[in-house]
Amino acid sequence: MSETFEELLPSTRRALDHRIATAQAEGRAPSVVAAVVREGRTVWTGARGTVDGREAGGAPDAATQYRIGSITKTFTAVLVLMLRDEGLLDLLDPLEKHLPGAAVTTGVGEVTIAQLLSHTSGLAAESPSPWWERTPGSLRPTLADVLGEEPLRHPSGRVHHYSNPGYTVLGSLVEKLRGESWETVLRRDVLEPLGMTRTSGQARSPYAPGWAVHPWADVLLPEPAEDLGLMAPAGQLWSTTADLARWARFLAEGDARVLGPESVAEMRRPAAAPDPDTPEAGYGLGLQLARRDGRTLVGHTGSLPGFLATLWVSTEDGLAGVALANATSGPLMSALASDLVRITAEHEPRMPAPWAPLPDADPDLLALTGPWYWGPAPFLMRLAAGRALELVPLSGAGRGSRFRAEDDGTWTGLDGYYAGETLRPVRASAGPGDTDDTEAGTVTHLDLGSFVFTRRPYDPGAAVPGGVDLEGWRPVPPAS
Repeated sequence: MSETFEELLPSTRRALDHRIATAQAEGRAPSVVAAVVREGRTVWTGARGTVDGREAGGAPDAATQYRIGSITKTFTAVLVLMLRDEGLLDLLDPLEKHLPGAAVTTGVGEVTIAQLLSHTSGLAAESPSPWWERTPGSLRPTLADVLGEEPLRHPSGRVHHYSNPGYTVLGSLVEKLRGESWETVLRRDVLEPLGMTRTSGQARSPYAPGWAVHPWADVLLPEPAEDLGLMAPAGQLWSTTADLARWARFLAEGDARVLGPESVAEMRRPAAAPDPDTPEAGYGLGLQLARRDGRTLVGHTGSLPGFLATLWVSTEDGLAGVALANATSGPLMSALASDLVRITAEHEPRMPAPWAPLPDADPDLLALTGPWYWGPAPFLMRLAAGRALELVPLSGAGRGSRFRAEDDGTWTGLDGYYAGETLRPVRASAGPGDTDDTEAGTVTHLDLGSFVFTRRPYDPGAAVPGGVDLEGWRPVPPAS
């Protein structure tokens, strides 16, 4: 397998090598492998230790499989979004619509697909005993066995409560609508198009065995590697740093062969309220969100007995970090992967794209640029490539947004308060009621979700809701 590497500075490579060496030594892991992706290309890989813990044992590399635990959930979420984009389901659909009888057999028929994706369904964190991660999936042959007699722990849609059984349900949903096994669908629709040939449901040599490390002595205990059965969509997969580097690029950019950029961006947006005890963390549609070192990261952590894994992507920096270890506990893999991103960003910050003029400029669009006022508050409208607009508050506070041009002459908000809202330029028309200084066809104001933006603060010639005092602006009256 060949990978394309762009040279990092020696100081950057040294810092990355030191970071994983520290993680492996202080975390007492038999082995640690890691990778950094920059602008979609793998630019660094590193490995420390041996997969069997012996000094002369086998050294891992970018093609060595490790179990990735709950990073598997990101793949399951993509399969569900693919079904949505094909029109086979809506994220607001109750489960009962696609799995008839779910309400009777499991008691979760009214839970929506979006709630399952974002862990706001209220389902329990784990399946009933015995612990599913160390026992064969054959012990839980049906969804009723996975969910148990009392599957709900919270009212659906009220709180974020991480649920492994929830992703078992999503896997069963995929199987029902595709008519094939979850793993078959995943391999054909996702792994093969993205060239992820070393990601699989079962281990394929070369792979690292899972180990537990004694807390008070440097000795090892082998961990079982069970087939999780119905729980597979929550944590079954094995993968490599090379394959996860490809997955990181997909999570940053999307891929039309699998899921387009807009749908992947939807996955990255917060879909669940953060826990007040951990406000730096959040959850999208199948993706964890974190705020570390002043940057927003998206991806997922993962663990199964004998393995730890993390993948973090910073779209702002154009970077991703992947870290895998074959230990049940020890190295703080979430911090390791985010540190790989931080180190690379600090040593070699992303170069801004060179400025270039727009290839063309519609005079009607240019006429929309410049200052606008919401009441007395000043805003600036800028024109970007592709007929896009950006509204920026000039007072340091206010509701700004980027807007995408639509075919009907309106724009749709892409982020912030106005995400999904419609921006519509309103033009003067010839006829009674026109002001003397308003030429027919001139944009008199912008209508943004019922808010009116005018060219002058509270412009009396525009359709300001509630009207404008006829006496206009005035000084403070003198004291009597």
